[in-house]
Amino acid sequence: MIVAPSPSVPLALDPDRLSPLARPGVSNAPVVWSVGVTGRTARAARLAAGTLDDEERERAAAFRHQADRDAYVVAHVGLRMLLGPYLDIPPDRVRMTRRPCPTPNCGKPHGRPAVRGDEIHFSLSHTRGLVFLALADSPVGVDVEKVPDAEVTAKLGPLLHPRETAELDALRPAERPLAFGRAWVRKEAYFKALGTGLSRGTATDYLGTAPTPPPPPPGWSLTDVVAPDGYAAAVVHQRT
Repeated sequence: MIVAPSPSVPLALDPDRLSPLARPGVSNAPVVWSVGVTGRTARAARLAAGTLDDEERERAAAFRHQADRDAYVVAHVGLRMLLGPYLDIPPDRVRMTRRPCPTPNCGKPHGRPAVRGDEIHFSLSHTRGLVFLALADSPVGVDVEKVPDAEVTAKLGPLLHPRETAELDALRPAERPLAFGRAWVRKEAYFKALGTGLSRGTATDYLGTAPTPPPPPPGWSLTDVVAPDGYAAAVVHQRT
């Protein structure tokens, strides 16, 4: 299954121009938005000063490259512009936290990002030039990445699940980068939904490299998301 992002992009970056959205709990399916960064950086930067919290502003300032900083700011301002209406509060009053790490005996707060009370679940992903945002009524993860070149594919391909590595090896060299990109964003999205990040290990779960994803892990849905040429994207959502 392939999902197309909602055309009702919240950037604008203006909460008064958001399209009406279903409240959490109305539908079990996640809602995904695709946001182009170009043309929105100046507006996002102006809003960031009064919308993002201190930690977000510090993280934005830490990026060495302006393109990465712009994508981060657009993503986090856009996320707050979405969460505010869902929570019936101004975007600058959305308080972010992190769930405890799901790794046994860890207990540190570096799991999934959340709003207090878990009133709604969300995920964001940004790469140079593009942002994806997802909201749902249960844990969700979204990821978008630029399709890597052949050199990166050859370097990271062996880190995938053995079945995925075998699938890549069976393809023509020109087909491997996109296939690798599909597998990578599926894993990143799944790990975000779990709250483990890449510490889970990219060889742990088989999520496939083919255009059609395989059956997902029990209790989860996995869908590829339509992305511009040169990108791959996926969303993973816990079934309720």
